[in-house]
Amino acid sequence: MNILLLSNSTNHGETYMNHAKEKIAQFLGNRKRVLFIPYAGVSISYDAYTETVQAALAEHGIEIQGIHQFDSAQTAIKQAEAIAVGGGNTFRLVQQLYEQGVLDLIRTRVHDGCPFVGWSAGSNVAGPTLCTTNDMPIVEPRSFDCLNLVPFQINPHYTEDTIPNHGGESRKARLEEYICLNTNDVVCLPEGSWLEVNESGIAFDGGEGFKVYQHPDQVLDFEKHAASQYFNRFKKFTSN
Repeated sequence: MNILLLSNSTNHGETYMNHAKEKIAQFLGNRKRVLFIPYAGVSISYDAYTETVQAALAEHGIEIQGIHQFDSAQTAIKQAEAIAVGGGNTFRLVQQLYEQGVLDLIRTRVHDGCPFVGWSAGSNVAGPTLCTTNDMPIVEPRSFDCLNLVPFQINPHYTEDTIPNHGGESRKARLEEYICLNTNDVVCLPEGSWLEVNESGIAFDGGEGFKVYQHPDQVLDFEKHAASQYFNRFKKFTSN
């Protein structure tokens, strides 16, 4: 497998994909035609979303093709040189992956070696389920089950910031609720960070470190240089 999972597409004060486009280009290598899945886009049209990604990556000679521009979404997946899944609303994304009949196809293609790039919602769906998304359930997908490309949940855009004088639950509180009732680990990706997955294992980069929430009530801190202490346990999974 060759997978790149980005926490986000835009760092504060930067242009779209500025922090990630060189990494994406390096990850894709000679594969210049990328099938883009814009299904998480809700307040932006699929055409506009595809054009935005194309503009960001054009300087690296990458050609973005929207899956919605093909007569058959399933055929597009089967023929793709590489697959990218953008951010937005995870519930809408998963709903459409099921409705278009491509979720299992994507999993198969990635296990066969097709490179996969995701950011935000597109990274969230790489885990077993969408249950650690930050998004509102604006639609009801057929199932919460996702691609299971990595054997842990992902929480993108991770932050422990809170709004002063605001009584709503923090991100930390929500994730603590999740691990009370579920056994999957949750790997939290701060803004600007990413995971790269291949047959050699899983590597963290783009940030100083990350947190892992574990059932039933444990939160672990890992600095970047110590990431292998956590991810080495998954080598058997990534080598399949």
